[in-house]
Amino acid sequence: MTDEQLMDAVKQGDLAKASLLFDRYHKHLYNFFVKISFDKDLGHDLTQNVFLRLIKFKHTYKSEAKFKSWIFQIARNIYADHYRSNKVPTSDFDDVEIVSEHIDAIDVKMANDEKEKLLYIAMYKLEQEQREILLLSKFEKMKYNDIAQIYEITEGAVKVKVHRAMNKLKENYLQLEKI
Repeated sequence: MTDEQLMDAVKQGDLAKASLLFDRYHKHLYNFFVKISFDKDLGHDLTQNVFLRLIKFKHTYKSEAKFKSWIFQIARNIYADHYRSNKVPTSDFDDVEIVSEHIDAIDVKMANDEKEKLLYIAMYKLEQEQREILLLSKFEKMKYNDIAQIYEITEGAVKVKVHRAMNKLKENYLQLEKI
């Protein structure tokens, strides 16, 4: 069954199908949350919240929509809600040592070498929306029209945002290489 068919079944009351969606998406969502927040525990919590919200708001799913876009829109909303309710700033970190220590604490496997570590630090220094859009387009390999649905903007606007985020990532990376 497709994701959309499974979600339609969940919407009709077959909650057992939600476990199949969980099996398909929990790793993707967890990785999204960890890469955007650099916090493993928060990643687990927010991933669970996505599936709780999926059940709670199953009636809002539109059958013609792509499930992946819909669930990542929920994920973005949960991430924003978390930081709004906890009044945690989502601003950039300027202290490279603090960011580097934070990344080291997450997972040694995450960064296999120094260049990869610099890339993660450069990614972390991006604004939240830029990190999100790069994670969705480059790591989750979502199509621009699917991302446009999540952000409720045009496909052209997504292309511009991805281009600007890539340029900023490159700029951050080159600055870190000089240090």
